[in-house]
Amino acid sequence: MNLYTTGHRRGVVAAPHAAAVEDGRAILAEGGNAIEAMIAMAASIAAVYPHMNHVGGDGFWLIREPSGRVRAIMGAGRAGAKATLQFYRDAGHHEIPARGPLAALTVPGAVAAWMLAADAAKAHGGKLPLDLLLTGAIKHAREDYTVTRSQARLTAKKLPEMKDAVGFRQAFLADGKAPEAGAKLKQTAFAATLDQLAQAGLDDFYRGDVGREIAADLERIGSPVTRADLEKYEAKIAEPLSVPIGAGTLYNTPPPTQGLASLIVLALFDRLRVGHAESFEHLHGLVEATKRAFRVRDRFVTDPDQIDGNLNHFLSPKFLDAEVEKIDRKRAARWPAPYGEGDTVWMGAADASGLVVSYIQSLYWEFGSGCVLPATGILMQNRGASFSLDRKALNALAPGRRPFHTLNPALAVMTDGHVMAYGTMGGDGQPQTQAAVFTRHVTFRQPLERALDAPRWLLGRTWGSSHTNLRLESRFDGNLVDRLMAAGHDVEVLDDAYSDTMGHAGAVVWHGGGTLEGGHDPRADGGAAGV
Repeated sequence: MNLYTTGHRRGVVAAPHAAAVEDGRAILAEGGNAIEAMIAMAASIAAVYPHMNHVGGDGFWLIREPSGRVRAIMGAGRAGAKATLQFYRDAGHHEIPARGPLAALTVPGAVAAWMLAADAAKAHGGKLPLDLLLTGAIKHAREDYTVTRSQARLTAKKLPEMKDAVGFRQAFLADGKAPEAGAKLKQTAFAATLDQLAQAGLDDFYRGDVGREIAADLERIGSPVTRADLEKYEAKIAEPLSVPIGAGTLYNTPPPTQGLASLIVLALFDRLRVGHAESFEHLHGLVEATKRAFRVRDRFVTDPDQIDGNLNHFLSPKFLDAEVEKIDRKRAARWPAPYGEGDTVWMGAADASGLVVSYIQSLYWEFGSGCVLPATGILMQNRGASFSLDRKALNALAPGRRPFHTLNPALAVMTDGHVMAYGTMGGDGQPQTQAAVFTRHVTFRQPLERALDAPRWLLGRTWGSSHTNLRLESRFDGNLVDRLMAAGHDVEVLDDAYSDTMGHAGAVVWHGGGTLEGGHDPRADGGAAGV
């Protein structure tokens, strides 16, 4: 599978797994549009990359239409009716468990978002039947898929946390042990679920036979999500957040995602007027912009129903101009980093009509709650573990509330006419990796392949670490590392030249009615392809 592809006229796709890339390319070859290709890839990636995502998780879309309009589809699941503070306190918890059935406390939102995406696909000429879109995913789940290096590594690493989670051993272990890379596994029950959805329609996931089985299993294992929660759940279409910079207009998803932070980072960096890539000013500027953006995010981003006021204030020229003046161009600001990391997939698609899709799908942590529902084979997310049991907290738990999401797909419409969809996995690293890829490719005009390959950094914590340092891949120039340390950054150089810690990034680009190109991260297991 090629990591980078260009020169395509009909369409292009990018994903972190080669099988998903091929399934998306096949839909384009059948005459499908970019949205139809993405639906196929969203199902396929759950079948072949289950440690990173599944249909028991959430999903968010940014769709740029040929008319130029950009819309967001928000598949953020809500906390179940029984998910109250008292429910967890009665169970003896002072914080929400990260694994197990009490972590599986929110309705899966991804499939509901697929439903709205399918409507959008038809509105833009899509004619392919659902069973064709799901064919690849069904085949991978039913016949077998190949365990990747990252799945093997993360299964072994996280097995102590999930060995007792319902259904995990049966679904993701081989002879009771973590599988080796290259091993073959099946998701037979999941294949049957996908087949049922292909025949009955995606709505069946919430209000039909599949929904009934999901609800029964959730009740059986002790999750606070009920059948009524599933039946009343709907994804939403929303206006994206946007901000103009010198190169064009940036778009991202609104709360409960951290799209606001990603936009602030790039808007502040644009105001710093940095002249050279890979310089001290480049890395220091983005790191300091990230600190400013995260301060806003952590004070204001929550379930949009709980937000009093318009967050567009934080994207106004007045606010951004004042914020950039608070960045010291030579010294690092103090950094009380928040806790947060996650595993996710970003995928992109574009077609000749100018339809461009940026999509992200996640379970929150790797393997989510670890609970695989026996009847349907659905792996449930643990996104609700990000809620607080402190009723005064910004993201306090309450039935029906949507948790804070690190997920945020990005899209940019340039003044020169081309459109770029881009994104990454990586929790708190998502805004930082987005900024790295965007500035390298757009601001400093590096080829897309180089921008995705170049060494990256991450500011913030890793699970189990008390440090809030700035970690760099080992390929950075030693003189740059020394300058960062001299400026007061708490720098740690990782042993890895290409580290999964830095996320799996990708991008697709539509060149204003001409050719299309795409690329994906050498740190992942996928690539890009087109027709």
